[in-house]
Amino acid sequence: MIKNYFKISWRNMLRNKAFSAINIVGLALGVAACILILQYVAFELSYDNFHKNAPNIYRVRQDRYNEGKLSTQWAAGAYAVGNSFKDAFPEVQDYVKLLGRNNSLLDYGDRSIKIGRFYVASPSLFTMFSFPLVAGDPKTALKETNTMVVSESVAKRLFGNENPIGKTVKANKRKPFKITGIYKDMPANSHLKSEIFVSYATFKADVKPDDPDQAWQWDGCLTYIQLRPGTNPKALEAKFPPLIDKLAGAEHKKYRSAAIYLLQPLRDIHLYSHLMMEAEANGDGKTVYLLLGIAFFIVVIAWVNYVNLATARAINRAKEVGVRKAVGSLRSQLIGQFMTESVLLNAFAVVLALILVALALPKFNEISGQQLSFGLLKSKMFWLPLVGLFVVGAFFSGMYPAFVLSGFKPVLVLKGKVMATRQGIVLRKSLVVFQFAASLFLLVGTLAVFQQIRFMRSQSLGLNIEQTLVVNPPIVADDSTYMRQLSAFRDELLRKSNIKGVTASSVVPGTASDWNAGGIRLKGTDESQGKQYRVIGTDYDFLKTYDLKLIAGRNFSKDFGTDPKAVIFNKMAIQQLGFPNPADAIGKEIDFWGDVFTIVGVTDNFHQQSLRDAYEPLIIRLIPDLRGYFSIKLSGGQASAAVASIREEWNRFFPGNPFEYEYLDQHFNDQYKADQRFGQVFGIFTGLAILVACLGLFGLASFTTAQRTKEIGIRKVLGSSVFAIVEMLYREFVVLVAISFVVATPLAWYAVSQWLDTYAFRTDIQWWLFLVPFVAVLLIALITVSFQSIKAALTNPVTSLRSE
Repeated sequence: MIKNYFKISWRNMLRNKAFSAINIVGLALGVAACILILQYVAFELSYDNFHKNAPNIYRVRQDRYNEGKLSTQWAAGAYAVGNSFKDAFPEVQDYVKLLGRNNSLLDYGDRSIKIGRFYVASPSLFTMFSFPLVAGDPKTALKETNTMVVSESVAKRLFGNENPIGKTVKANKRKPFKITGIYKDMPANSHLKSEIFVSYATFKADVKPDDPDQAWQWDGCLTYIQLRPGTNPKALEAKFPPLIDKLAGAEHKKYRSAAIYLLQPLRDIHLYSHLMMEAEANGDGKTVYLLLGIAFFIVVIAWVNYVNLATARAINRAKEVGVRKAVGSLRSQLIGQFMTESVLLNAFAVVLALILVALALPKFNEISGQQLSFGLLKSKMFWLPLVGLFVVGAFFSGMYPAFVLSGFKPVLVLKGKVMATRQGIVLRKSLVVFQFAASLFLLVGTLAVFQQIRFMRSQSLGLNIEQTLVVNPPIVADDSTYMRQLSAFRDELLRKSNIKGVTASSVVPGTASDWNAGGIRLKGTDESQGKQYRVIGTDYDFLKTYDLKLIAGRNFSKDFGTDPKAVIFNKMAIQQLGFPNPADAIGKEIDFWGDVFTIVGVTDNFHQQSLRDAYEPLIIRLIPDLRGYFSIKLSGGQASAAVASIREEWNRFFPGNPFEYEYLDQHFNDQYKADQRFGQVFGIFTGLAILVACLGLFGLASFTTAQRTKEIGIRKVLGSSVFAIVEMLYREFVVLVAISFVVATPLAWYAVSQWLDTYAFRTDIQWWLFLVPFVAVLLIALITVSFQSIKAALTNPVTSLRSE
């Protein structure tokens, strides 16, 4: 019987090629889109799951309060946290401290390599986290001073085929380190990524006589703790404040900027943490689940197509059902037959979907920024969703048509008295409304994303980042010669006609300053008045090079011998200090960690970071001998020639340092890369949703038109024009799209409002954001049904009236 089911199903597919093709292509597009999104979502959700102890590992994050109000939220906190919590609470099994560092040169023999991001790490790193060591002892690799563990990639680059264990490398041309371990390169789904790890004992030795393990006012240490199984993290959190009051109460009471420590589950960090001093730019849980919703919409739209077309064809298959029942077929057998057709169609669709995924995967990786591959074929995380989609799709898309078709009464059917039921017509129309409401919702969302990105990129930043080249800081072994090299390098560049300015700063626009200074107050005021500010270290030419607007006071100047003790505030920082009028702050002295500085200028607020973030209270502090990033302002249009000449001078003054640069406008706009990727992915799958919906609409229009063939013939005989008939056929679909618009608009407005509220600077929701998608979807729908409608309207009425 099953063999017969498949044979008949195959014959029906061949007999109704257009119907079969529309269903298979629509289902394949839906399944392919769903597979791609599911793989993206699975990857995002897999972050840090590979750690054996992941369920019990938490990061200790810090919230800072000014006068009882939340001011900043940090991924990093005080250096004393990890060891203090371990000593005080038996629930804490172990801890790891990580200090982020950037840019280091490693030399071994005649080989020299540049290391980008790396960490100083305490000894338990390789026992608490599952970063496998391929050489070395995980318990002791980071125990001693001046020791280092390197990744396999770094070991290969630096040592070639030699065994690195026990070898000595020189860091930054001055400090020797012994290699005590090699670890496998970190997987892409780790929120911690480092090319090397330097022992925490080295850092402790460098800062003696200070003891960082007792420092509650040194911020910037990422602390991870491993709790014993069964520990309630919330109950443990409640024990933190009394301990901090006991160990650091006197220090903390000096300021109103109290610190609160909270626990973050390790596996939540990538999707749900966007704090200051994150290890890397994290993902977005809302985006991931929104994409999951899009996947659901697309595949449901494809299933709806099948249901719509199958039930629309019910009348055409009524006699078949009647004959089968008359010769003894049971309803269960008929249901089996129609379910088999659904299974067969879904099977072909899944095969086609896999081919589409294979073709689309490289482009999808390029857009999404991930590296998914068909290596996933070996993973149950690939096959479980695929099998699930097939089973659910075959069952749900086939069940309703099977019950409708098998329920026809043979007597009425064979007498030709079967008519489309009102319930069936309402269902089909409701499903079409759902399809286009979903498409409109997605299209509005796509436009909103790109509108917000365009808004952010078009706004004035308050500073000039055009034609600016940023060069990474050089590494110079001898501090005493650095200033002479820097001065000579700057002078040589400024002699060139294609260079307008050069400045050095601790960070450049587009990067958040990690220098957070708490307790800053007006000189002579109580210590409790201290507040937090972000600090940027610069040389004399920072404001001039970036065209920052002074609204009060003056710029730094070598003409004033006191300027190394001078600071410039931005407008928000001055307001936080208590001066509504910026001019009133000029000449005032502030207490900055025990030193006294004078406010000599106030700039207008400017965007140090993207427009997703609000203005922050900033202090620009003059540091003439700063080892920072070079910002080089170019003039004219021959950038390549300017870069070549800068490279030449760089190699002359800073030999052995790689010349690494980027254009600042590109660096700044990289902050919007995640939003742009989201918009592109959103847009692609929105287009697929509309395409799948239109495939179904095309099929439905074909059958609707076929059912009204005689009516159209009669109307033409009675004098109706082609235009009037086409208008009649259009009217039904226009009404359905209009209803979809009414349903989708409030939902889309609410969703877009919620999304835009995550931006400090956001565009307004404008009327065209809804009208344009409606007009676009309406035109697409009308074009889709036009072929069948116009063809029917142009058909000779004699032929129409003769049709059976």
